[in-house]
Amino acid sequence: MRFGAPVWPFRWDEPYDGAIKRISSLGFRAVELIAWTREVLDTYYTPAAIRELRSVIDGEGLVLSQFVSSPPGIASGDPGERAEAVAHVKRLVDVGVELGAQIVNSTTGRPFNLPVPPITDRPHVQMFTADVPPGLDWDQNWLDYVAAIKEGAAYAEQAGIRYSLEPHPFRYGANTDGLLRLLDAVGSPALGVNLDPSHTFPVGELPNVTIYRLNKHLFHCDFSDNDGETNVHWRPGQGKIDWERALRALKEIGYDGVISLEFEDVPGVSRGARDVPGVYRGNANATPELDREYVLALEYLTDLARGVGLEVS
Repeated sequence: MRFGAPVWPFRWDEPYDGAIKRISSLGFRAVELIAWTREVLDTYYTPAAIRELRSVIDGEGLVLSQFVSSPPGIASGDPGERAEAVAHVKRLVDVGVELGAQIVNSTTGRPFNLPVPPITDRPHVQMFTADVPPGLDWDQNWLDYVAAIKEGAAYAEQAGIRYSLEPHPFRYGANTDGLLRLLDAVGSPALGVNLDPSHTFPVGELPNVTIYRLNKHLFHCDFSDNDGETNVHWRPGQGKIDWERALRALKEIGYDGVISLEFEDVPGVSRGARDVPGVYRGNANATPELDREYVLALEYLTDLARGVGLEVS
């Protein structure tokens, strides 16, 4: 098992070569790359950029633990939007293979692509809700979503890599039961889960219980601490999650993948030029304050991991 970090807390927007080197300098052994949109997937991840990124990753002695991009509309009620989303997933797989990733990742889909207010608003409003048009065929939407994910997972399997889905509040697969239902419906060995407790803890899930229940379906972890109310991503030890029990659960299921530390709401964090609702807006490039957050977290979790018997490479 090794610890890694995603590039975006260090540098939200591309290019990412400097962020990769910075992550390595802090003692991490893995990195995640991202394409925030289909446009970025097509325009930044060119053959020349991919060669450069692979050279930097290899030169730093890192592994690319995941390549991330989430297609909007994959659970839309519009067949055209779903088809575009599936094409996005296939492009994600193609670029991921070229980058040398063994896992590509997307967030789970919102039913009918319905707009939902950011969960960060929830503590501040008396009523937290969303408008839902009448007459929607929910059963058919579920079947359409499963079909879209099945096509993407089959494409990943054919390419020889795995596809991890990341649960988010108010979406399909928002909790453990939803994830297991989705995995069972798709039925692909290439499909699994990227566990982000800052997304599942605020919807009532205990991370260690989720880990035990996901077991072999757990492909990757994005870890951060959380307040239990929103999807804040804090340094472990600063929120309410029991990290020792979570790591013990990983040990007991035989997890040997990457734990990537994703801190999006801590001092010094980067936020880019694009408007992202419901998030703390930081700096174009992270400040040294973020480095301190990551160094403290790596020391803290490494000690806990070794204490429960996990081998940290």
